[in-house]
Amino acid sequence: MITTLFERVKEVIEKEIRPFLVFEGGNIELVGIENGVVNVRLKGACAGCPMSQYTLVNFVEATLKERVPEVKEVVAVEDIRAKWGAKKIC
Repeated sequence: MITTLFERVKEVIEKEIRPFLVFEGGNIELVGIENGVVNVRLKGACAGCPMSQYTLVNFVEATLKERVPEVKEVVAVEDIRAKWGAKKIC
């Protein structure tokens, strides 16, 4: 049984949110949760997309709030490596 907030949020992202984003060429990574605020990193086509804020609030945040009532907000964090063109080493 999934009991922690992190595990419940991760399950919703994996099963309900990620498949739709991947279908459109994007992706999402759960970075962490602090005081009900879920931090995610948008990837692929979602990173830098002009509609990413709309997707974040009206799809990602709405879905998480519906499925996990403890979620207060969803915030996208920037991947500094991608911004500067650096590659992930490990």
